[in-house]
Amino acid sequence: MTALSSENCSIQCQLHQTNQPLDGNCLLFLIILGKILLNILTLGMRRKITYQNFMDYFCISLAFIDLLFLVNISIISYFRDFVLLGIRFTKYHICLFTQIISFTYGFLHYPVFLIACIDYYLNFSKTAKLPFKCQKLFYFFTVILIWISVFVYVLGEPSIYQNQKAQNVYSYQCPFYISIQSYWLSFSMVMILFMAFITSWSELITLVQAIRITSYMNETILYFPFSSHSSYTMSSKKTLLPKLIICFLGTWLPFVLLQVIILLLKVQIPAYIEMNIPWLYFVNSFLIATVYWFNCHKLNLRDIALPVDPFVNWKCCFIPLAIHNLEHIEKPISIMIC
Repeated sequence: MTALSSENCSIQCQLHQTNQPLDGNCLLFLIILGKILLNILTLGMRRKITYQNFMDYFCISLAFIDLLFLVNISIISYFRDFVLLGIRFTKYHICLFTQIISFTYGFLHYPVFLIACIDYYLNFSKTAKLPFKCQKLFYFFTVILIWISVFVYVLGEPSIYQNQKAQNVYSYQCPFYISIQSYWLSFSMVMILFMAFITSWSELITLVQAIRITSYMNETILYFPFSSHSSYTMSSKKTLLPKLIICFLGTWLPFVLLQVIILLLKVQIPAYIEMNIPWLYFVNSFLIATVYWFNCHKLNLRDIALPVDPFVNWKCCFIPLAIHNLEHIEKPISIMIC
């Protein structure tokens, strides 16, 4: 009886240790599948634009990498143990691939943010204007170069994994990487928004009370009535800031609140989840608003083509208080269109 019970106990322990990674793999599969569905939904909801920029190309590449990652873990989970091109793959390679993807995604936040800043600066200043096809090829190869560079860095730097191994010596679960880059990037953006909100608090209250939503040339726009004898000027950063905040928060307020909750509660999100397309388009809208604010003196439709945002509608009209019906005039006095 004793030998039989101890044997049954050992069998149960082995079954428990065998099933535990499978449960984790199933959960990982569902998480990545949900992320891919979110990617498809986000890409489908964006406005169809002809303007080319780096962030759009990188978002598409991220969706492709997520899909490729899901296919890999699905194949390994199904066959469990197989040999391909002389390499033996087991279920434990799922953990290895997850770690590689996590480190790669975690190190991409700063480079993507920096390159997107440079891209908008060059496009806005028109210092280097390439033909349409050349521009597409340039973005395509830039995205590929970024992915290859980060992959090579992750695979070739052994010190990256030492801390993870030291922290998970006695853990049976697959360790995941928490990106410090995304934390500081999110923290900086939230703090800048908070400071801008505090700085233009009184102007925001006035604008919210006077703001109107209407249709102009078959498109929804915001228009802000102002006194015709006031010292209003389109080139004033102080005047433009509250309008940019209203347009930005009108789309991304739930996402901003989510970032605040994550920062306050210090929620640890794996890097393979945190790098996602909604987050990238949130950063993209923040960058476009920043470009508008720093270049407010260049916001002239006749002279420059402004960056296009796939989600935020930056269309703002400024008309005198005496005009009550926007449809009766040929065009508003001043419009800012992205």
